[in-house]
Amino acid sequence: MIESAELLEVQASLASLGLNVMAAQVPTAAEQAAVRNDSYVTFLHTLLGPEIAARQERWATTRTKLANFPFHKTLADFDFTFQPAVDERLIRELAGLGFVERHENVIFLGPPGVGKTHLAVALGMEAIRRRVAVYFTTAHAMVSDLRQAQIRGTLASRLRVYIRPRLLIIDELTYAPFEGSDATNFFRLISERYEHGATILTANRSYGEWGQVFNDPVLATAILDRLLHHSVTVNIKGGQSYRLKDKARAGIMPVHAEA
Repeated sequence: MIESAELLEVQASLASLGLNVMAAQVPTAAEQAAVRNDSYVTFLHTLLGPEIAARQERWATTRTKLANFPFHKTLADFDFTFQPAVDERLIRELAGLGFVERHENVIFLGPPGVGKTHLAVALGMEAIRRRVAVYFTTAHAMVSDLRQAQIRGTLASRLRVYIRPRLLIIDELTYAPFEGSDATNFFRLISERYEHGATILTANRSYGEWGQVFNDPVLATAILDRLLHHSVTVNIKGGQSYRLKDKARAGIMPVHAEA
């Protein structure tokens, strides 16, 4: 292996710039370049590749922690054969993240247990892999957070937590009715993100029932107008409970999604 005072100085300089992977690989890369008679450009390319990969991995690890996912699952973990109600071709297309670039929304509709949250998280993890900032929350946690912020007089600043990410995932939107000013706060959030950010939502009730969820048909219409203007709806029409598929396959219990 090549060793010299000059090489050690190069390593120290790279380390001082925070290019630690490059610094560690300089001796080996320099030796291989000398043997192969590589050009300067090829030598730099050899050094930069691992450094960039390491930085991407660190970024993804950090952003995954900040994303607040309830679990880490990808599309590779989703069994499309068990859940034929899911349009695999559409999901693969969504995984291309064109909807994020276009600031569109994706809404998963279907009964509990059919894989809506898994698919939402999987798209979120794919987005992080492509250096897109993502934040996951349940509707209940988010509206409770905004309600407390409103009481403290910090609603505007707290809303930015949910407005800032390029991709926001809101799970379990219609599982419980909104109370008091919650629907108004949600409308404000959706209005702020409208045509500025992409949002994934999961819901277990049809659009016609959202007036009951928000306790205000007029406000529900205004929310739907903004959500659906640029959107894709993935309607998963029942089938077996994806959440309990392993038990079902083992013959422990027959499983059907709740209505």
